[in-house]
Amino acid sequence: MQQERGYTFIELLVVTTILVILASAVMPLAQVTARRQREAELRRDLRELRTAIDRFKDAVDQGQIAASDLEPTSEGYPPSLDTLVEGISAAGDATGRKIKFLRRIPVDPMTNSTEWGLRSYQDKPDATTWGGGNVFDVYTTADGRALDGTRYREW
Repeated sequence: MQQERGYTFIELLVVTTILVILASAVMPLAQVTARRQREAELRRDLRELRTAIDRFKDAVDQGQIAASDLEPTSEGYPPSLDTLVEGISAAGDATGRKIKFLRRIPVDPMTNSTEWGLRSYQDKPDATTWGGGNVFDVYTTADGRALDGTRYREW
């Protein structure tokens, strides 16, 4: 008689069980890694926006942008995030050339939206609503806490 070769049902069941156990151990690690990547992207986007706001303020302070083109209460900060993308006319430039500070408004990786929380120069540091007039700072509107325990809105 010839012996038949192959796997028994029990062997297949044992291998499948081992694979399920390994997959269930890897899943939480993958979720933490994805969350860590979104948090790193959020930090990068906030830094990009804040740098653009600072560059706008520096351009006003250096006279590259006419302060008369801005609201008197703007303190030299941009009136909106859209201004950073669309640009603003350079001071004394009759050609209509615009100075731009961002290519696009980044997408908030936590909310998947380009809507950011805004603070004006006149707002209190812990304000949750934008007073208008200028954009002094940005923050995410996402609720929740980061892996390090801090709230996303406090970044």
